[in-house]
Amino acid sequence: MIEKLIFSFIFIFGTFISSVSQIILKKSANKTYSSKIREYFNVRVISAYGIFFAATLCTIIGYSKIPLSFGPILEATGYIFIAVLSFVFLKEKINLKKKIGLALIIVGIVVFAL
Repeated sequence: MIEKLIFSFIFIFGTFISSVSQIILKKSANKTYSSKIREYFNVRVISAYGIFFAATLCTIIGYSKIPLSFGPILEATGYIFIAVLSFVFLKEKINLKKKIGLALIIVGIVVFAL
């Protein structure tokens, strides 16, 4: 049971760092670059894809011990992470529709976990 919990946290951590990587890519896309090459080959983009690779490894490690049917439920936490990180770093507003959607996602995760 403890082992399954640890691997679930590894999976969720992978989802979290994947969300961080998406925020880094969004911030990079909002910048203006002197050339197309610099737009795709800069520190932010390369590090974001490196983080995506680490997130993939976390997902693979997580799936080694958690059931396949539980993975998409844990992956749904990414929507929550993206909303919170966008609010904090990109200054995006969380409107009522988003709040209701996030609440439904949380309820779904809790119901499935029970």
